[in-house]
Amino acid sequence: MVLSEPFTYEKVYYTLWEAGQRYSQFAQFRVIGKSHDDRMIPMLEIGNGLEAVFCIAGANGTDRWISTCLVKMIQEYCLAFESGWLIDDLYHIRELLEDIRLCFIPVINPDGLEICDKGFRVIRNPIYRQMLRMMETEPETFTGNARGINIRSDFPTSYYSRKRVHQEPASENETKALIRIFQEYKSLGLLSFCHRGKRIIYFHQPQALAYNQRSYRLARHLQKNSSYNLEKFSCEERRKKYDENSGGGTPEQYYSEITKQPALMIESPDFGGNPQNKKDAILNQSYQEIHTLPLEYISSLNH
Repeated sequence: MVLSEPFTYEKVYYTLWEAGQRYSQFAQFRVIGKSHDDRMIPMLEIGNGLEAVFCIAGANGTDRWISTCLVKMIQEYCLAFESGWLIDDLYHIRELLEDIRLCFIPVINPDGLEICDKGFRVIRNPIYRQMLRMMETEPETFTGNARGINIRSDFPTSYYSRKRVHQEPASENETKALIRIFQEYKSLGLLSFCHRGKRIIYFHQPQALAYNQRSYRLARHLQKNSSYNLEKFSCEERRKKYDENSGGGTPEQYYSEITKQPALMIESPDFGGNPQNKKDAILNQSYQEIHTLPLEYISSLNH
């Protein structure tokens, strides 16, 4: 089910579009917004329920391997739904998605994905392109969008703080698109996939005992299912550890604050630097560790 090379932005987009066409009885494709360089941000919904669970990735272009894993999840889930199959002989996807839908957004930052894949020359806006070239950052390690802004630090949370004059949260088109989707749907949780370690992080809110207990319980279910490490971060600890230079709020913080629903971060290793002959096995192993986590989350909601 897994390829040895990450998907390009075009491949991600058209795979989701094709899934929406082929599986139209239970899957819906939509564009939730556009990037600053005018690339569309695709989303695929699987299931017919009124309540949603969000699965997002690709806030940084360097997360392209995990974006590919989410697209492969979509393909696996849709095929199993259509055929009535169990996934891993355990998860009956038709039953799980009878009252809940999964909303997959594999690439939040399409401009960043294109930059990491092909370099700054892919940015069509000449002003943005020249500005990025002046930043003296290698495209392969670039974490921003076409305007050089890190999407993961652009959300209006209670811990957002300005680090430069005229800086405002939710300044980027990509951030606004995700905020609109979070506000539009009645949802039951956010699973945010990215590259870093092998960890599942649940967020701890001050003076919210019931929320914190529920977040821990759901994160614990996922941790047992994946064998990843389990860690707790308060919002303040999270900001200090990852965003101390930017002063920004993350999508997980924003989501948990506005919805009062669990926001879990699933950190998968970045295996892009491994030798070519090892990528197949490593990517397949990483995919197998996380590919049922959205289903485990849904099955754990009422337990």
